[in-house]
Amino acid sequence: MNIGLLGFGVVGRGVYDFALNREDVTVSRVLVRSPKPELGALATEQVQDILADPTIDTVVEVMGGLHPAYEYICAALKAGKHVVTANKAVISAYYPEFIALAKEQGVALRCTAAVGGGIPWLVNLERCKRLDQVMELGGIMNGTSNFIMDAMHAAPVSFPAILKQAQELGYAEADPSADIDGDDIRRKLTISANVAFDALLAEEEIPMFGIRTVTDGDIAAFQSHGFVCKLIATAQRCGEGVCAFIEPTLVDSHELEAAVPANFNLISYSGQWTGRQSYFGQGAGRYPTAYNVVQDCLDILDGQRNFYTEAMAPTALDGDAVAHPYYVRTSCPDAWLESITADRWECGVITSAVSVGQMLTWAHQQVQKDPTCFIAGIR
Repeated sequence: MNIGLLGFGVVGRGVYDFALNREDVTVSRVLVRSPKPELGALATEQVQDILADPTIDTVVEVMGGLHPAYEYICAALKAGKHVVTANKAVISAYYPEFIALAKEQGVALRCTAAVGGGIPWLVNLERCKRLDQVMELGGIMNGTSNFIMDAMHAAPVSFPAILKQAQELGYAEADPSADIDGDDIRRKLTISANVAFDALLAEEEIPMFGIRTVTDGDIAAFQSHGFVCKLIATAQRCGEGVCAFIEPTLVDSHELEAAVPANFNLISYSGQWTGRQSYFGQGAGRYPTAYNVVQDCLDILDGQRNFYTEAMAPTALDGDAVAHPYYVRTSCPDAWLESITADRWECGVITSAVSVGQMLTWAHQQVQKDPTCFIAGIR
């Protein structure tokens, strides 16, 4: 297999290193944004050098972002080249278009590293569907947010202080919004739910609430009641539709999610027959992510041509299908919150069971009145 590598950053270098140790996978050209003397003649700043090269059969896109990744992937597929990508943003945004184009051209499209980084999540979701029906999926799908929540439970520390530390360690970007507000998780959840349920969910329609406003006081209250708070994604079948959402969630301190440390991920599915199966590992990083990129290449080399699902259909999102109690902290409670309050904790209140859609809609309206408002589902 001759690879045209688009991008030579953290993951791109990892892919290059793996390929150096193999005889069946060769990096033939590398698209770079600036000169890379260590690549010699392999480097090019013109994507056409890769797209027009008939000896390159597979394009690996690890640039990230929507553009020009979208244009390059489309061009590669139209040129009859297999495509492997670790780019969750572009796959989530252009999911049906890419799948249709790959099928039309008779080439492979794989993106295992886009969801879970080093965790072989999508390939195992695909295997599950051969014999079983996925009923529910989700979990801890972002290492940065988990690092922050884990640290806040380990010792009293404010959210701004631990976020700064995460940035200094390279776990969080200068603008951490995608991680702490849930956008990164939502892209991964969209891809996962579409594969699991043969659906066509739109990323922007999935409701979410992040961890930006959590305080050390909240964490202390959770721990005193035997809970650990994690930012968790959930998607499950409900009637003819799917209920999908991302929210801070209080889990019992003895549950599996409660023990996930540092920047690790834990993603699970529940099959109708197999029950729950969980996958734990590094959700990012040079070699963990590059590992799954190269594994995709090897699958294609072995004859894999299908995407993780062959079916997709527009699917209704039902935010009212799931209901549970919530922890709510706000400095200006309203009549609706008072009407559903079932208990009072140190910093906030506990509600009776409320539908996810109703609570997340209220919470987004509430932060306009009270920017410090925080909610967490209780399961």
